[in-house]
Amino acid sequence: MQVIPAIDILGGKCVRLFKGDYSNKKVYDSDPASVAFNWQSQGATLIHVVDLDGAREGRPVNTDAIASILASVDTPIQVGGGIRSFESAARLLEAGVERVVLGTSAVADPDLLKELVDSFTPRRVVVGIDAKAGKVATTGWTRIQSIDAIELAKTVKAAGVVNVVYTDIDRDGTMTGPNLEYTRALAVGSGLNVIASGGVACLDDLLSVKALEADGVTGVIVGKALYEGAFSLEDAIRALA
Repeated sequence: MQVIPAIDILGGKCVRLFKGDYSNKKVYDSDPASVAFNWQSQGATLIHVVDLDGAREGRPVNTDAIASILASVDTPIQVGGGIRSFESAARLLEAGVERVVLGTSAVADPDLLKELVDSFTPRRVVVGIDAKAGKVATTGWTRIQSIDAIELAKTVKAAGVVNVVYTDIDRDGTMTGPNLEYTRALAVGSGLNVIASGGVACLDDLLSVKALEADGVTGVIVGKALYEGAFSLEDAIRALA
């Protein structure tokens, strides 16, 4: 199972939000590229980058910070936040981003999702399913939709998607443990490869996620626990090796 460190960028800085609340943030570093280099030095095989400004504004915003990360590391990165056109996704992929993560546009523009999957292959197009009490949230988590997360997963699978990131918004940034029950239900119900996100607080949480591997959970994103020093990325990788 893959342990994936997160870099959330707001105003060009590396931050963590509490339950997706933009007004409740903590800045950890003013240089996201240096954070990425640190994750690479600890053995990261993939880095998850979120353009928080982009997610809220509906267009990529922190492009300079992302370019700086790409120039600083060889580790593959996946980028989400504000990717709502073919052109914005293509620019990122052609610049060297390994995978783009579509959230709002996967709900609002299924034709775009299908076009990207067909053009760049399913390997390079991931869908971010962000949910609150099982319902999908969009527009930087500011709008709760009526669609159920598992229903959305089945829809994007029909478009050719094979990998999704599932984030439980009520757990994100809280270090209260991941939502294992719903993560498993999403993986089993959709048949997709699911990357779990939100709530990891300790190495035992990682082992609990690893126990879902046979159900289709292939990775886990870790953010605040790493920034707060609950454990190191090296420790996490060793624990799941």
